[in-house]
Amino acid sequence: MSVRTIPEPQHLDLLASRDSASFLQTPAWGRVKGEWRRESLGWFRGDELVGAALVLYRQLPKVKRYLAYLPEGPVIDWETEQLGEWLAPMTAHLKAQGAFGARMGPPVVTRRWSAAQVKDGIADPGVRRLDDLAPTQRDTVGARVVSQLDELGWRRQVAEGGFAAGQPQYVFQVPLTAGGAPLSEDDVLKGMNQLWRRNIKKAGKLGVEVTSSAGTEDLKAFHDLYVHTAQRDHFTPRPLAYFQTMVDALGAESPDRIRLWFARHEGDLVASTISIRVGAHAWYSYGASSTEKREVRGSNAIQWAMMRDALAAGASVYDLRGITDTLDPDDSHAGLIQFKVGTGGEAVEYVGEWDLPLNRPLYRAFDLYMRRR
Repeated sequence: MSVRTIPEPQHLDLLASRDSASFLQTPAWGRVKGEWRRESLGWFRGDELVGAALVLYRQLPKVKRYLAYLPEGPVIDWETEQLGEWLAPMTAHLKAQGAFGARMGPPVVTRRWSAAQVKDGIADPGVRRLDDLAPTQRDTVGARVVSQLDELGWRRQVAEGGFAAGQPQYVFQVPLTAGGAPLSEDDVLKGMNQLWRRNIKKAGKLGVEVTSSAGTEDLKAFHDLYVHTAQRDHFTPRPLAYFQTMVDALGAESPDRIRLWFARHEGDLVASTISIRVGAHAWYSYGASSTEKREVRGSNAIQWAMMRDALAAGASVYDLRGITDTLDPDDSHAGLIQFKVGTGGEAVEYVGEWDLPLNRPLYRAFDLYMRRR
């Protein structure tokens, strides 16, 4: 097995040959993260390209040494029992590029919990976290990956609640297939709880209209509502320029990659979102909602429109992205998981992000700096 830099079109061809890969592993995502140096990396068995990755390099201040980051990647054979054969040439390459450490987020699931389990857990005063519930499924591949990474010297990055500096370890997903066959819209609706179905129906009766576009012409409308949402919910919003770069870069890579969504009631914008799709995996990426007219249920209507679009595109999963692992109703994050649980999907735990020190003194200094932030 060998690893070397590959052209972006070859990287895209490899992704297209897979049923699913994270949008964070597309070449376009490297253009979105302009403050990082980017590289498309390929794994070869002889002359055959068998794996690929987007590597983002972040330079340390004042020295030409980098953290090499592979968000939700690399795209390799994670089912192998010889993971070292894949990772050893990668880390050798990264070290030769000046990396003092490598960080990756294997796209490998470890556990799943049904919506019914999560709902019951929130209602049970004896349950505070997902860990307190027996999962509906434990993934043997995930367990094997964790064991192999431990043996190979990689270090799991643990963050409170499952939210790390990088990508979330816990997400909420709605399966759009069963037994390999696509679900119908009625199947997906039946999986939702009664409140979600009622709210979707109510939005339709009240005349909420949902539209979408693939360009940036309506981006400022989304961003204005997003900034309003950030002020209300006390988080720091990204600037408009970030979203302009994101829509331009992902849209240029594939016309079906990214869309803006708008829910309006009598001309008023009540909700707006961004969706992304790579192959059979569709994501709800960013969302915003108005404080006014919440009773018209624009957020439910827009989510349903995105799910229907994902179904029509042949996606096998609709991913609502990050949740924390808390099931404590008094926790400020509980509202987020309660909203997503209503879709009838499942809470999913990935193996999380892992680090490998390549230059121990520099890595220790970096690790200490990150812990003190």
